[in-house]
Amino acid sequence: MQPITATADLADLCSRLRQEAYVTIDTEFMRDRTYYPKLCLVQIAGAAEAVAVDPLASGLDMAPFVELLLDERVLKVLHASRQDMEIFYHLCGGRLPRPVFDTQVAAQVCGFGEEVAYETLVTKLTKGRLDKSSRFTDWSKRPLTDAQLRYALGDVTHLRVVYEKLAQRIEKAGRTAWIEAEFENLQDSALYVQDPETSWQRLKVRSKEPRFVAIVRALARWRELKARAKDVPRQRILRDDLLMELAANRPRSVEQLKDLPRISLDRESTREVVDLVAGVLARPEAELPRLDAPEPPPKGIGPTVDLLRVLLKHCAEASDVAQRLIASTADLEALAQDDEAPVPALKGWRRRTFGEQALKLKAGRLALAVDGRQGVRLIELEG
Repeated sequence: MQPITATADLADLCSRLRQEAYVTIDTEFMRDRTYYPKLCLVQIAGAAEAVAVDPLASGLDMAPFVELLLDERVLKVLHASRQDMEIFYHLCGGRLPRPVFDTQVAAQVCGFGEEVAYETLVTKLTKGRLDKSSRFTDWSKRPLTDAQLRYALGDVTHLRVVYEKLAQRIEKAGRTAWIEAEFENLQDSALYVQDPETSWQRLKVRSKEPRFVAIVRALARWRELKARAKDVPRQRILRDDLLMELAANRPRSVEQLKDLPRISLDRESTREVVDLVAGVLARPEAELPRLDAPEPPPKGIGPTVDLLRVLLKHCAEASDVAQRLIASTADLEALAQDDEAPVPALKGWRRRTFGEQALKLKAGRLALAVDGRQGVRLIELEG
């Protein structure tokens, strides 16, 4: 058993697969030592074949695979596709595959829970079992063994049956439009690219002092650009806790930075950080960012959110849809305060499944009652 390592063989494979209605795809990658995920193996299956492709093979041009990904006549089926889509975004030069079917998302509207594991879907839908023997493989090492390749290909062969059974359930339930909207959300390129200007938002900034916040923002932007340029994890450039330490100590010279015992930067980075801090310290107070404290929720809104949360759980169970797919905690808090809140729960199928009931509950036209072993029951009241 050998993966494809030659461009001509990859081109032949992709030519055949572009005649299919759908293909199943999975990837193996490493990102513990790089900024961008390092693609180490691609598994692809059609109706009659399942093949591994070695993107690390010398001289292999992945262009035929890119053409397959971008061919809108072929549906691409994946499970928990966010990381795969990030890889494909960079592989395809800033474009994303479409159309895409994510079996994890589909499972959420078929009664399988919040973030159902692929292994669970395989067991329940195919009655098969996944080979776990190579789960912790270093996929960047060569050569790959037959056992590793069998393990990798198992993901895309089982995925065919998982897809077909989920698609049948969704069509029978009349929920195709529900998941199509979710799949369309996967086409947002912002999901796969970290903007250096907003990278500070990943951090827990405990102080709102304007100059501290300004230094944190500047350091986070510098770190993101540095990590991207060197293709190393951002934590390799500067750990989060050390970034905060720099913002707190504000070294004004190379010597002051070197006096911070926990921080060790190379000469170039040391000079860049000192210059960056000096630049922020020189900025007028009026130009510094302000982090406004969040407005406290209106008094009494907590119980309303709690009632909405119970209603959400009831509606989710009644419709066999994962709660988080209908509404988040932030959505419930917004809805508790505003009947016209711009939240997904008040649009489309979510409104029919939960939103309309939520508005009735708030208006006093719906009550929740515990009905013995039957659990929560909804009671319509006269308006």
